[in-house]
Amino acid sequence: MAADKKPAATKAAERSRKSKRAAPEKSIEFTPEQELAAYKEMLLIRRFEEKAGQMYGMGMIGGFCHLYIGQEAVVIGLQMAIGEGDQLITSYRDHGHMLAAGMEPRGVMAELTGRRNGYSRGKGGSMHMFSREKNFYGGHGIVAAQVPLGTGLAFSNKYNGTDRVSLTFFGEGATNQGQVYESFNIASLWKLPVVYVIENNRYAMGTAVTRAAAKSEELYNRGSVYGIPGEQVDGMDVRAVKAAGDKAVAHCRAGNGPMILEMMTYRYRGHSMSDPAKYRTKEEVQKMRQEHDPIEQVRARLIGSNAASEDELKGIDKDIRAVVAEAAEYAQNDPEPDASELWTDILVDA
Repeated sequence: MAADKKPAATKAAERSRKSKRAAPEKSIEFTPEQELAAYKEMLLIRRFEEKAGQMYGMGMIGGFCHLYIGQEAVVIGLQMAIGEGDQLITSYRDHGHMLAAGMEPRGVMAELTGRRNGYSRGKGGSMHMFSREKNFYGGHGIVAAQVPLGTGLAFSNKYNGTDRVSLTFFGEGATNQGQVYESFNIASLWKLPVVYVIENNRYAMGTAVTRAAAKSEELYNRGSVYGIPGEQVDGMDVRAVKAAGDKAVAHCRAGNGPMILEMMTYRYRGHSMSDPAKYRTKEEVQKMRQEHDPIEQVRARLIGSNAASEDELKGIDKDIRAVVAEAAEYAQNDPEPDASELWTDILVDA
């Protein structure tokens, strides 16, 4: 047989083309009820995060605080795609995930302010709170630390013979961590039911993904060498997120192993509250707000289809602001943990 004379670069390009997955899942139509539910849930996250940012600026929240403003469609769309008993685990940009999982705003805010009735009894703060009842297995402060843990949740699901699925969220800045690929390998090898969700907000801790990641336009393809299918999704459109989530969850639940969803999203604030975000222009942020805001998209559809009026949506916003204000008031009046709390949660008896 004649030797293959193609240049190495040509062969590499052909391999890359073959490894690409199907075209991104298109957006689906929502019923008016789904639109309204998505609107309420995303707006709750937005108003909660705005209040958290305000309280941080007033010195009521200590430590780190990473806001989810702009990315609300990702977690809400995926929450609409999962079922009872499915699990969520994420990084330190986690308040939105907690609220989406059904955790109470007052409990989340109490934890942010380090109070006794916070979800981690005031000892976890912004980055480390959990709710086993809501199948939320935490925000995690170490970059990519949650990826092997989310894979472990999927392993437990398979080992125990359930059909539950683990949604494991991480940012594009975490995609170069070695433990991510160790997790991909074992998840594919054992066909574990885990959806790896890359929340690509483009800047990680302040460096554009194009400067930090090779083939940055194809992060969804990072698992192809392990046989993991991937898809890139418009993470600013809650309908597109749900459509992709439905597909990925069904794939996992059917015993086909893991799947990767790269959600193209955008955060409006800095990486954390201490980040002035000088690495991007105000015009860029404003353009995203005006043209792609996930909440405004739903609002426009609700009004355009006569599913809700301006006054009705203003009423919803007023009610949500009241819920958030009550949570903030509760958190400020909740007592701090007793010193004896330092000795609890150190050892769990099996």
